[in-house]
Amino acid sequence: MAHVNQSVILIPSLHPDEKLGAYVQALVGSGFEHIVVVDDGSGPAYAHFFEALAAYPQCRVLGYEVNRGKGYALKHGIRYILDAFPGAPGVITADSDGQHTAEDCLKVGARMLQSPDHLVLGVRDFSQAGVPAKSMMGNRLTTFFFALLYGRWLTDTQTGLRGISSQLMPRMLEIPGERFEYEMNMLIYCAGWNIPFIKQTIRTIYLEENKSSHFRPFHDSARIYAQLFRNFFKFASASVLSTLLDVGLFTLLDKAFIPTLLPWVTSHGVYYHVLAATAIARACSALFNYKINKQFVFRIGKCKGSLPRYALLVVVSLLASATLVNTLNINLSMDRTLAKIIVDTLLFFVNYRIQKAWVFKCPEERKS
Repeated sequence: MAHVNQSVILIPSLHPDEKLGAYVQALVGSGFEHIVVVDDGSGPAYAHFFEALAAYPQCRVLGYEVNRGKGYALKHGIRYILDAFPGAPGVITADSDGQHTAEDCLKVGARMLQSPDHLVLGVRDFSQAGVPAKSMMGNRLTTFFFALLYGRWLTDTQTGLRGISSQLMPRMLEIPGERFEYEMNMLIYCAGWNIPFIKQTIRTIYLEENKSSHFRPFHDSARIYAQLFRNFFKFASASVLSTLLDVGLFTLLDKAFIPTLLPWVTSHGVYYHVLAATAIARACSALFNYKINKQFVFRIGKCKGSLPRYALLVVVSLLASATLVNTLNINLSMDRTLAKIIVDTLLFFVNYRIQKAWVFKCPEERKS
């Protein structure tokens, strides 16, 4: 049976200081047999820190000349570990700045061995004193939006301490991202692949208010949020295009096609004329929306039963919208237009989650 100390510790590092050597020493003292440190293009000025690590038989140092980003360093290390340590039960990723203790690495590794089909996250408590305000607010925002968009409540979306079993490691190489956004992409892709998460509580350590971090608040946050909202923006874009198609088709049917090609409909009265134009336009725009969501937004190939599920969702959403608007109007005397804006905005988010989790629930076909 594999032991947690046989797991490989993977540490990406850029411009380290003496804390990295002390951390590796602590990991060795805790019994870890294999430690891989990736020098992410730190340059000659930092070579002595990495040379000192090579003195440990348990530590191997990899590197390259030009800085490529944390995501690149993690994948570079995982690729090396798959070749160099084929018998290792998994990898434990950790940061080099002293935030992750050797004891917490053991805890995360133990949970990884217990549940190799799960991604283990070492989660911090951001309500504790001493947590920088920007870190607390940033994490709470990403936690909220990740739950809203991907249906998983992860109390620490920014943790670098993760347990990835050997069976999951090859899949981590499929995930795009070269810099800090890679870690967010890992969560997004695992949620899409229906890989469960385990949240292991760890110590909350911020040294000197995290001044040693290479995270760029504006630039890197923009990259992370771009990944977080990427699919939702696609979903919103598809909805806008479908709406424009619906309005355009309705106008053509109302002004030209129905009076010319279906005059008998118009002869029955204005109501039937409008009803026919609305029904045909809505059917076409709904099929267009289904197709674009399937192939462009959720990137699904074959997905048995997705069209009937989508049709049912459209009908249920229509009934829910009408019912809720009517309820708000009667019980709260709310203007129906305002009520419709509020209700349909909420249903828009609900529809996204339902389409992702149920309509297009074909994880074996999902490309992202």
